[in-house]
Amino acid sequence: MSTLRELVQQHSTLTEDDIEHLHRLAADWQLLADLSFADLLLWVSTTDAYLEPAYLCVAHIRPTTGPTAYLHDQVGRLLSVEASAHLVAAATAGRIWREGDPEWIDDIPARHEAIPVRNGEKVVAVLGRDTNLAATRAPSQLELAYLRSADDLCRMVAAGSFPPRQPVLADDTSMPRAGDGVIRVAPDGRVDYASPNAQSAYRRLGFSGDLQGMELGPLTSDLADDPLEGAEANERISAALAGASPDRIEVEARSAVILLRALPLRPDGENIGALVLACEVTEVRRRDRALLTKDATIREIHHRVKNNLQTVAALLRLQSRRVTSQEAKSALQESVRRVSSIALVHETLSLSLDETVDFDSIVSKISSMVGEVAGTETVVHLRKEGIFGVLPSPVATPLAMVVTELLQNALEHAYLPGQSGAVTLMAQRDRDTLRVEVADSGQGLPDGFSLQASTRLGLQIVRTLVTSELGGSIDLRPRHGGGTEAVVVVPLTSRGAKTSGHAEVEVS
Repeated sequence: MSTLRELVQQHSTLTEDDIEHLHRLAADWQLLADLSFADLLLWVSTTDAYLEPAYLCVAHIRPTTGPTAYLHDQVGRLLSVEASAHLVAAATAGRIWREGDPEWIDDIPARHEAIPVRNGEKVVAVLGRDTNLAATRAPSQLELAYLRSADDLCRMVAAGSFPPRQPVLADDTSMPRAGDGVIRVAPDGRVDYASPNAQSAYRRLGFSGDLQGMELGPLTSDLADDPLEGAEANERISAALAGASPDRIEVEARSAVILLRALPLRPDGENIGALVLACEVTEVRRRDRALLTKDATIREIHHRVKNNLQTVAALLRLQSRRVTSQEAKSALQESVRRVSSIALVHETLSLSLDETVDFDSIVSKISSMVGEVAGTETVVHLRKEGIFGVLPSPVATPLAMVVTELLQNALEHAYLPGQSGAVTLMAQRDRDTLRVEVADSGQGLPDGFSLQASTRLGLQIVRTLVTSELGGSIDLRPRHGGGTEAVVVVPLTSRGAKTSGHAEVEVS
């Protein structure tokens, strides 16, 4: 299914500013649907050369407070000229259309309304408000307050003052909804109506009385544990009463947290007060804080592990300076590099907000570290091609060891003393796999070489890590044109990263 933007761009001549206005409306219209107890359909006039003038539905939302009028999604539905007469009337007159009789939709009686969507001086779309009449009954006080607020907001849509002209929030998961708690505030700041859920939210803050008739801004300020937070909440409610659309704010008192959002109510330019949505988010914030604490603890653990590994590397480095055996000295130096490569990953994880690392920065540090192993008589240039990207820590830690061993093996064994050459590290990544290749143009593999039969510790470590830890495959083979290439293919899915003992090892 195409997105709202794609449908509008393909079938209409609306400008980018008009499309942004429709996006702002779609970001806020769940509130309008819930207050209306009705489905909302966004219609735009088509300009397709192969279609007769008509209206196309580019978005559809159902209410969470009442039954839907449509069993099937209406996005992409095209209304003919005759069927869209009510939409044309609303767009042409620039006013809300309510004159029609109820109609039957899929055996459901429904009432249609058409609300012009104004952006600046022009009507850019029409908002259909279709109400299921099958369960019609005498409305309660709450329902009357909801419908009154919905009508006010619809008149503001027709006048172009709703939704507010501000960026759509990327994270609206905690945006207060109508069912969370609705408070209508008169122009003097006193509460006209508060839903039961709104009353409950303020009781959690410590107010045991009735909100009706109370000055909401000063009351909220007095209840807040933090005076600055309370003063800010009071200012935002006052700003909504003055016609502004302030950002949402959280208020904490007595270990409870409520999220407030204040909207001005100015239908036809008349100031009739504000609509305040109150959502209790105590448990959500408790979990957020617990996650932040755990994240900080995990980062501290990575920092300490990094420090411990660096201490181990330093001790091994000191020991290598004391031994006289060249073979022992080389083994200790290799151990230093292996420990250091793991420490690099933990150092990066200690700075990350999640359990992922930018592996390209790890590779740069590894390349500098292993570049020191080349003999003084051999000049070898390291080159990197491609991008590793961001990797999860279960992949990054063993892969750092694998890259270290393969680069070290190529630098030590590809070229004879006095020779010069290059070693290339290449990365190729798609959505599901990462392919890593270490290639050189040196002397190549010995005759009869077999990776599975190799007794070199470094290659045994690589094979074990790739197949058991990463669930991937490794192929160490002669390179076309001379030299050697090691190809490692690692799955990036969680299933592949945890696979153990089922990977195939390719050996040429």
